[in-house]
Amino acid sequence: MTPPRLARALAAPAPGWTTAADAVVVGSGIAGLTAALELRTRVPRVLLVTKGELSSGSTVWAQGGIAAALHPDDTPEAHLSDTLVAGGGLSDPTAVRVLVTQGPDRVRELVARGTSFDVGPDGGIALTREGGHRADRIAHAGGDATGAEISRALVAQIDAVRHDPGIEVIENALVLDVLTGAPDRRSSLSRPRRPVAGVTLHVRGAGTRDGVGAVLAPVVVLATGGVGQVFRSSTNPPGATSDGIAAALRAGAAVGDLEFVQFHPTVLWLGLGAKGQQPLISEAVRGEGALLLDVDGHRFMPAEHELAELAPRDVVAHAIVRRTAATGADHVLLDARHLGAGFLRRRFPSITARLADHGIDWTEEPVPVAPAQHYHSGGVVTDLHGRTSVPGLYAVGEVACTGVHGANRLASNSLLEGLVFAHRAARDVARRYDDGGPRTAPEPVDRPGPTALVAAAARSRIQRATSDGAGPVRSAESLGRAAAALADVRTDAHRASDVVAGPQAAEWETTNVHQVATALVRAAALRAESRGGHFRTDFPAPEPAWERRVALALDDDGTLSQR
Repeated sequence: MTPPRLARALAAPAPGWTTAADAVVVGSGIAGLTAALELRTRVPRVLLVTKGELSSGSTVWAQGGIAAALHPDDTPEAHLSDTLVAGGGLSDPTAVRVLVTQGPDRVRELVARGTSFDVGPDGGIALTREGGHRADRIAHAGGDATGAEISRALVAQIDAVRHDPGIEVIENALVLDVLTGAPDRRSSLSRPRRPVAGVTLHVRGAGTRDGVGAVLAPVVVLATGGVGQVFRSSTNPPGATSDGIAAALRAGAAVGDLEFVQFHPTVLWLGLGAKGQQPLISEAVRGEGALLLDVDGHRFMPAEHELAELAPRDVVAHAIVRRTAATGADHVLLDARHLGAGFLRRRFPSITARLADHGIDWTEEPVPVAPAQHYHSGGVVTDLHGRTSVPGLYAVGEVACTGVHGANRLASNSLLEGLVFAHRAARDVARRYDDGGPRTAPEPVDRPGPTALVAAAARSRIQRATSDGAGPVRSAESLGRAAAALADVRTDAHRASDVVAGPQAAEWETTNVHQVATALVRAAALRAESRGGHFRTDFPAPEPAWERRVALALDDDGTLSQR
């Protein structure tokens, strides 16, 4: 398969305004909010950019909880072991050790910042279990509204200091590109790196329709979330359009593990025509004892894995795919009736209400479920401090590839990863500042190559190609079809007189979706084995030779090459 070529910048108007900061944080989920709060007291001026309202980050949608070894009978070593098992041999043990040893303190800091976790009879944080965990270590809030509670507490902390001259919040702003300076020709690297110079962004709902501006800064922290809208069906909110990964890729950063997509096994099945964000039935439901049945009423997971319904998510998702193929059905059933109506309504009030909105009373009937894209284990490759391969560019949360998740994320490690590594990144930025690192941004320099703009109308075509070719089950044939379909998408819509499109939010987002879909399909085609969230029917077993990362980056001419 010939390596694809991608543009190094979005087609956009020249910035109509400019400001400056010591650090820019992009995103308002747990990672972005944590980074901004930590940086506020450590560098003179932080600018926090969020795509929607401050409280609209993806963290809000996290139902299950946050994992940490908080129980006296649990240990970070046990948490490490479970994470490495789920990661399918590709997790970085050093990164995982950082996560599990620093995680408990970071969760306690969340409490200090106002997060109210559910408590047990002893007054301590109530802990439950989810798939892949061999101990009760999942802290939750509001039963099944953990992310919403964490977001509420952190947003309140930001709101309390919004008038502080050391921090500025820009809402309803889509970051377009990461600005970079001239390559460092003094570098000994074969590919001289371009340092960060800031970001361009488009503020929506204020000023003109194309209110494009530039923020000049020597540090940019990406916390933009995952790749939800790359796929036809996802649990991610509509705003998860791969903006951070695409912007980092265009800036020259290496991306890794893109092929490892976690398809949540229990997403409410709404029919073949359903698209966009789908209601998630939290893994915590199975943690409390719910069972998976096929459409004939047979429980099938005990024959698939020793942990049955609590097996790692990729195991459960693949088992469901096989079971639906065997029965000719489009879904399976999640049966929680034996847990009792009172318990279900008390423990899972949000899920109960959401199901009722769709006419389902799960206290009386099983729930139809099927896998859908949920979490992305890959992203912008970072070190243990969130630093990417581009000087001054950091990535934290789901947009990053820290090495924690490997081939498959362990349930409820995502919020913890965002929390722990955002804290570490902020501390590293502060050290850089204190040690005399660059305090002003270099002069932005245009990168070589054409700019890109994909018509918003092409998004459904892109999603169909990615979902059909790089879904839960893949092959060289399906990935080849996907690559061909993506290559056929026009990326020069801004130059085409016959395409109805212009530089605006929907087109910029669709361009990001297209670029990341292209890179994801490329990574999946290169990995000739099955492991974790990547399953190929033509290479159905893991291969020791593939116990390594597939990393990609753009050459100066836009060729997507392995690193």
